[in-house]
Amino acid sequence: MSIKEAIGSTFELIIKVAVLGFAIMYIIKTATAAYGYGYRVFTEEPISQGEGRTISVSVEDPVSARDVGQMLEERGLIRDANLFVIQELLSENHNKIQPGIYDLSTAMTAEEMLAVMAADAPEEGEDAADIGEETQ
Repeated sequence: MSIKEAIGSTFELIIKVAVLGFAIMYIIKTATAAYGYGYRVFTEEPISQGEGRTISVSVEDPVSARDVGQMLEERGLIRDANLFVIQELLSENHNKIQPGIYDLSTAMTAEEMLAVMAADAPEEGEDAADIGEETQ
């Protein structure tokens, strides 16, 4: 084995070890971030503790969780609109957000806000005729 081959082999080994090290660091960093994000889906704290401040928001038809999440983030009611979309997707109030004007507080969790915005949503199997009969 010549000196050139030995240096080439050593250099190749160093490159492979460096690439492997970076790949492992990337995987660990990404997995840690994904775990933290997933943990926040179920344990996200309200923006403020205690009374908080009440903010009126208007939800217009057609309603999408992404648009509502962006509006809530802009108003300072939640920290992350994308997290809100995931929380809505996993919530019992999925696709039940109703148009209207709501008074929401910075002391509410996203789940509580979803419950308020879906309070008048028809239950599964219930249609508009059923709702009209109940209110008469």
